[in-house]
Amino acid sequence: MTSLTGKTALVTGASRGIGRASALALARQGAEVLIHYSSGEKEADAVVAEIRATGGKAEKVGANLRAADGPHKLAAAVREMVGERLDVLVANAGISKAASIEDTTVEDFDDLFAVNVRAPYFLVQQLLPVLGQGSSVVLLSSLAAHSAVGVLSAYASTKGAVDTLVKHFASALGERGIRVNAVAPGVVATDMSNFTKTDAGRDITLGMQALKRIAQPDDIAGAVAFLASDAARWVTGDTLHVDGGSKL
Repeated sequence: MTSLTGKTALVTGASRGIGRASALALARQGAEVLIHYSSGEKEADAVVAEIRATGGKAEKVGANLRAADGPHKLAAAVREMVGERLDVLVANAGISKAASIEDTTVEDFDDLFAVNVRAPYFLVQQLLPVLGQGSSVVLLSSLAAHSAVGVLSAYASTKGAVDTLVKHFASALGERGIRVNAVAPGVVATDMSNFTKTDAGRDITLGMQALKRIAQPDDIAGAVAFLASDAARWVTGDTLHVDGGSKL
């Protein structure tokens, strides 16, 4: 894979899970990585320390993306840190809520869209002055965007919106040389998918996958790093399914 040496990257929600794995993967390719966190500052410190321990460069940056001005504050901090150029934006931060249609509250719905859709939209908007020719934006979609999975209707709606944003962003920003894509994981062993730790949850997951094991964050991070790199220089406006052949 093409090296990211000399390039800068921001990964949101990078203190754990897929975000952490993606940050480490980008650092291994040589990128200087900004580790965004919301509440997990200690975990973010640990990711920074792990990257630096292997000779990489990393800094942490905090922001509450649930707040309406959170993306604006994060973008301002990032622009101050990177100067004139950001090469990679991985908008990974997200939240989930398992609830039936009857049990979904307005607060739940608004929180999901605030973090999963509004935040990446305005983060891209506010970072446009430092994104340019050759930059790559990677958003996080989900299997739930194109298949019914459990009681996730509100969450799935946010990921369907992400898939739509990918196409609109890619079309609008292509003239600037900015590529925009998404990865759509299936079930991954993260804090967001704790049910994979139960026998029943594991059986359900394996029952809908062609590949018979539970995905780990590193399985998704490799796809993120690919889309961020020059190896994917002719890929834009696409959502890459990285789900072990789920719901075929």
